[in-house]
Amino acid sequence: MIRLFVALELPIVVRDELLAAMGGVAGARWQRDDQLHLTLRYIGEVDRHTARDVDAALAGVNFQPLTLSLDRVGSFDRRGRIDTLWVGVTPQAEVAALAQRVDAALARVGIAPETRAFVPHITVARGRLVGDLGGFPVRPLPVAPFAISGFALWESRPGSDGSDYEVLARYRPGDAGHGHW
Repeated sequence: MIRLFVALELPIVVRDELLAAMGGVAGARWQRDDQLHLTLRYIGEVDRHTARDVDAALAGVNFQPLTLSLDRVGSFDRRGRIDTLWVGVTPQAEVAALAQRVDAALARVGIAPETRAFVPHITVARGRLVGDLGGFPVRPLPVAPFAISGFALWESRPGSDGSDYEVLARYRPGDAGHGHW
C-alpha cells in the first residue's frame, strides 16, 4: 500500500520566500523545503494496481498553465485548536477548477469524491499552534506572480520529522492520455 496525493509543485523562488518567512509562532513545526506544495487532492492509501489506474486517470486531465500569486495567511483548526498555518493563492477559481477536474478523473477509477470544501493553500506549519498567528509572516512575502506548468502525483511516507514526499509522476499540458509511472 502507498499513500498518494495530487499537488502543484512550487517554483524554488516561492519555496525560498516561504522558508525565509517562517518563524514567530510558538508550537509551530515548520515545513521543510521538500514538503512545500499546494495539494489539489489527497487520495490516501491504495495498492500499486490502483496507483497505476490513478496515474492513467491523471494523465487524461486537461490542464492549462496557471499564473498564481501568494495571497493571505490563514489557519485550520481541529476541535477549536489551531493545528495548521497556511498561505493562500490567487486566483482561487482556476486552482479549484483544476482540483475538480482531478477529482472527476479519480472518481472514474473508483476513488471516492472529495467531500470537504477545497481551499487552495500551501501548508507552512503544523502543530499545536499558540500565541499570535499574526506574527507570520514576520515580513511581507515579496513574491512576484509565478507560473505553474503542471501538476504531480506524490507519495507520502511517514518520517521522523513529518512526512517525506516523493513525486511519482508529473503531468504537463499536451500530455493528455499518456501514463507516466
